[in-house]
Amino acid sequence: MTRVSRLLTLAFCLLPFALSFSACGYALAGRGSFLPDYIKTIGVPQFTNSTTTVNLDQIVTAQVRQELAGRGGKYRVMPEATGDAIITGTITAMTLTPVVTNASQLATRYAVTVVANVEFRDTHTNKVLWSNPSMQFREEYPVSSGTSVADTNAFFGQDTTALTRLAQNFARSVVTSILENF
Repeated sequence: MTRVSRLLTLAFCLLPFALSFSACGYALAGRGSFLPDYIKTIGVPQFTNSTTTVNLDQIVTAQVRQELAGRGGKYRVMPEATGDAIITGTITAMTLTPVVTNASQLATRYAVTVVANVEFRDTHTNKVLWSNPSMQFREEYPVSSGTSVADTNAFFGQDTTALTRLAQNFARSVVTSILENF
């Protein structure tokens, strides 16, 4: 068998395999959108904060707006409950749990869990396109050694950038869930 015929045989054998991968439906995350084409403007009014963490609603809402606006400029984001669609949310809980302790039994790493009720509604049809009544987001953060943290306000008072990082990651999760329909 000549070299050319071996290559052709190999190509014909691999062709069905290659075609099956090209049609499997995978796409790059953050690129797709399963929203109706007429949705161009999305309202994101201030989330409601049912927790005791100060400014959590403002920071989370700002990050959701920013994440949505940063998705290729496809949508115009409005700060009120107007538009072709609306994202509403209520942050129902935020807990702080020690996950790592040192030899003195002081926590050196905490897990922060945010629970929210988020809904995405098409205003033209008044139909809910996506919702999660108990969306949970969890992230871990280190704390200064020898520091005891009693609540989330004290924790975020020590590390103000942690709250922003938490809100950014939470917003990314919400917007990805809505746009990619996961």
